[in-house]
Amino acid sequence: MNNENREVVMPVRRKPVQNAQAGIKQTGAARTSTDTKDAAQRDRFASKIGLLKNEVKKAIIGKDEVIERVLVGFLANGNILIEDFPGLAKTLLANTLARALGCDFKRVQFTPDLLPSDITGTKIFNEATGEFVFERGPLFTNILLTDEINRAPPKTQAALLEAMQERQVSISGVTYDLPRPFIVIATQNPIEYEGTYPLPEAQLDRFMMKMEVGYPTPEDEEEILKRRMERKKDEVDINGLFTPADILEMQMAVENVFVDPSLRRYIVDIVNETRKDPRIFVGSSPRGSLSLLKLARARALIEGRSYIIPDDIKGIVGSSLSHRIILKPEFLIKGVKGTDIIREILGKVPVPKVENYVD
Repeated sequence: MNNENREVVMPVRRKPVQNAQAGIKQTGAARTSTDTKDAAQRDRFASKIGLLKNEVKKAIIGKDEVIERVLVGFLANGNILIEDFPGLAKTLLANTLARALGCDFKRVQFTPDLLPSDITGTKIFNEATGEFVFERGPLFTNILLTDEINRAPPKTQAALLEAMQERQVSISGVTYDLPRPFIVIATQNPIEYEGTYPLPEAQLDRFMMKMEVGYPTPEDEEEILKRRMERKKDEVDINGLFTPADILEMQMAVENVFVDPSLRRYIVDIVNETRKDPRIFVGSSPRGSLSLLKLARARALIEGRSYIIPDDIKGIVGSSLSHRIILKPEFLIKGVKGTDIIREILGKVPVPKVENYVD
């Protein structure tokens, strides 16, 4: 029997309603009250996220899927790597999103002479007090855009690792917490390799998602020109719809999205296939499984659901896993891409079928 068409039929599974504080099941009036409150919160989030998408679309035209994926990564509290050609609105996307989210935004252009202290900050001597004081670098922000990250030397790239994973920076033995929320959106050019330093696998693995923007369609490009003529300036006016506290609330709500045990196993089976495929030299680590879980839950929340479905996993798996696998040299030479292999793996792994969810 062809595995590609197989489905595992499961019994009906109902989402247990739990108290977020005590972690115990509720019954009766208490459960009804919690359900109503959670549903109202989800509706409020869905409404604001819809407004947010429309606000970002003022500047980013014809890229609805890209906008949604970036939002998913942000709600999952994950770092994002955007690899694409120059001029495709990578910087504009990050800047627009930050303004619409009401978050602090900083941009650092990575160059071969960039030092770690240029992004983390350094201690300087204060002559008035006779003491060294810490001067914070651009890393202390909510959204940090590291433009052309592969142009900086490995030492500077490595300075980001602690910030990307632990959301903190250590300088001279002292640890400084970064603002919340905090994510890194990095860009790199896939065609220029002269004077660049490829990201090591350890740092690639710190990015929860890797994605592309792509060229606009002729119709979308014409709309870009039309809107530019109408507003009579380069800048697009963006309204701030959120506060950092709102973002943290939504990131916490992601943790309450229900995941059926069969879908947990579905994630594990997909990741495990990357370790067995004969074309792959190194498969995804458990960090890939965790990232896929977080992203699927964030996608469900954006869709206004309190539970994930298989489509949440399928819709985000390419961006979550393709950069976490290392292909064997002979397949790299043939031009095989990680995204193609992930797509084939999805066709092999049986999809769990849940008859009904209670929301």
